[in-house]
Formats: sequence, C-alpha cells, structure tokens
Amino acid sequence: MQLNLSEYATNIFEKDGIYLCKNNSAVSYPEEGNQNCFIIEDNSFWFRHRNICISEAIKKYSKDKVFFDIGGGNGFVSMGLNKSGIETVVVEPGIQGCVNARSRGLENVMCATLQDADFNKESIESAGLFDVVEHIEDDVEFLKTLSVYLKKGAKLYITVPSFNWLWSNEDKFAGHYRRYTLKSLKKVLEKAGYEIEYSTYIFSILPLPIMLFRCLPYWLGLAKKSEDLSKNVKEHKEKKGILSGLLNLIWNWEINKIKKSKRIFFGGSCFVVAKKS
Repeated sequence: MQLNLSEYATNIFEKDGIYLCKNNSAVSYPEEGNQNCFIIEDNSFWFRHRNICISEAIKKYSKDKVFFDIGGGNGFVSMGLNKSGIETVVVEPGIQGCVNARSRGLENVMCATLQDADFNKESIESAGLFDVVEHIEDDVEFLKTLSVYLKKGAKLYITVPSFNWLWSNEDKFAGHYRRYTLKSLKKVLEKAGYEIEYSTYIFSILPLPIMLFRCLPYWLGLAKKSEDLSKNVKEHKEKKGILSGLLNLIWNWEINKIKKSKRIFFGGSCFVVAKKS
C-alpha cells in the first residue's frame, strides 16, 4: 500500500515514485556500496538469513506498526518485510539504493536522512537500522537524534557487525568506524535513552571463517588494497549439497531461538530490539 509520506516529513517532494528532499547530508558509505550489494543480495545466504531473523523479531514485537527501514539501501529488508505482511518505508540517502528499491516493487521510498527530510517529532512507532550504526562516527549522538522522531515506547531494531578482533579490510572498504559486542551496543543504546527488549548474536558459525579468510590476510598484510566484488559474490552465494543442509540446520536453530526470545551467545553480527524510554 502506498503511503502519503508527507504526513511524516515536511521537507520532501515526490518525483518518479521516490520522495526526495532538497539537500542530502554526506554519509560514511561508499558511493558504489548499494549497487555492489544489489548484485549480491538476491543470491546471498547472509542477506536471506538476516532478513528472516529481522522479520521474525518484528512480527513478534511490533507486527501491526508501519516500519521505517532507515538506511534501507536497496530495499532488500523491506521487500522481505512486505512479503511478511509488514507495511514498510525505505529511508535511504543514496539515490541508487532508492532506484533499486523501486525496481523491486517497493512503493514507499524516501531518498533522504531523517534530519534532511525534516521528519515530524514522535511520528515513528517502529524502525530499523540494519548494518547502519557502524557507519556513524558518533553513534550515541545519532541514536539520541533518532529518538526525537520515535514515539515513546517505539521499537528500534538494530544489526551491527560483531567483535573488533574481526576487523579487516572489508570493514575499511565499507566505511565502518567500529564493530560491537552485545555489551558495548547495550551501553551505547542506554546512553542514548533506550531500553533493551531483546538481544542476541546471529550467524553463530561465521566468526571462524571471517577470521581465517578476512582477518588473517589483513593481519599478515596480504589482503588486497581494494574491494574484490567477485570474491564477495562467491562468499555470499548460497551453498549446495551437504554444506547447504548443515547451514540450514544452523540457520533454522537461530530462527527458532529468536522466535522464543532466547539468546545466541556468539556470532558474526549483533541483533538487538530496543525501546525508546
């Protein structure tokens, strides 16, 4: 269903099915990042599993609310949420990401940041930041600013990469400032005025291959100086055969944990559901 996004923000206008604003602030994300992800997403086990985890949590905590996918990239998360019956708005400052989101059939797409679009205060009841916060230099201040636009009690869903010891060239290329633990992310959120409703790690088996194939070459000075898109496509591609069956067992185990609000104690990403105090 197409929404009138002008009811949420005042500094926007619609053109060719995308809501635009007059000025866009710079963000710490490479210009080609959205298009590179667009090439990978549809055939990626990582994006697919993250989508299912996110969808299950939102259905559990705020199913009937309009969901704002902030920094929503190419709309891959929003596409999955729409298929689950959750009304979603993509808020993405990169125009290529917005064009890609529209090409996926998403009707509610805004090319802006919340501040640039001049969102109304306390207008959002449910929102997500999926691999966004690590791109923000002052994460606490950013989350404080975001809270201005959230209604009291609104749910905020966040994923971020985990563990600084997993830092590699991929983090540099992606424009990351840091990686997190559940403890450090909780501390940031509480400083910004949020309460934790649920927290867990996901991608429980990925830290070891990340360390071996990304971190070790980085530590030894053997990592390539520029991002290798073909390597990323290969890493993300859905596995086949026995390995596929094993991975699906692990991913299903993680999804069942999320459905029951149980914590996974180790993984390549942190996933948190927070509430505005």
